Amino acid sequence: MSIHSARSALDDRIARLRQLAHADTRLEGVLLYGSWTVGEADAHSDIEAYLYIQDDRLTDFDGPAFLAQLAPLQLAYTNMYGILAVVFDDLMRGEFHLTPAGPGIDEVPSWQGLVHLPRPDSAVLLDRTGRLTRAARQLATFQPPEPVTTAQQLTDELANWTLMLAHVLARGEIARAHALLHTVIAPQQLQLCRLLRNSTAHWLTPSRALEQDLPDTDRHRYTATTAAARDQDVRTAARNSWRWSRDLASEAADRWTIRLPHELHEHISSRLNDHR
Repeated sequence: MSIHSARSALDDRIARLRQLAHADTRLEGVLLYGSWTVGEADAHSDIEAYLYIQDDRLTDFDGPAFLAQLAPLQLAYTNMYGILAVVFDDLMRGEFHLTPAGPGIDEVPSWQGLVHLPRPDSAVLLDRTGRLTRAARQLATFQPPEPVTTAQQLTDELANWTLMLAHVLARGEIARAHALLHTVIAPQQLQLCRLLRNSTAHWLTPSRALEQDLPDTDRHRYTATTAAARDQDVRTAARNSWRWSRDLASEAADRWTIRLPHELHEHISSRLNDHR
């Protein structure tokens, strides 16, 4: 399937979702979020939406049965975050929050800084009362993170988690160190890097579009922090990671005069170098 036809399939499925939602009186509103709403959807994108169900109809709303009207389902289950996750027969993924309309719509404005809907009226597929549209419009402007407090938070996080990484490596838990390096430390490094480069459009998923958003030098530094889950590879990646964290922290301190625990930083370096 070409990128154009895949995008067309996504558009068609969203149009069908709008049609089904308007026909189902149990639904008060439907709000899309994710790549489609920010104009970045492609052949590999999924559908992400909140289905706001009338409070007194929530218990009799069968989410998988409703979504099966969009296309046959190969998989439907409630994932670890309590979200209905589905896979359609063409392997398009979907994540749907089944939410009571009363409190659910009221909380939408609190997503400021977490969700960006540059075209809020397009993101709203159904709104029977006008509440959802008014709430979604408050998310039309993205507020970048405040640099000083955010940089301080991230530099402190990187020191704390890298010390844990050093302890885990000293214990010889290579798989655990590998997971810590890639799933906890790397996202924080990328956020701090994005903050320094004024590239915060993909703040919540900082690895997204990394190849387009960040300079070659930063991409190479990030690559050097990755490794296969082998003892020496992970230890080398951990040292590279900490060197990059310290360089980013130093750059942030020069720009925003944040506090850095230099003595602790030296201790962490020594710990990581103890077991080469």
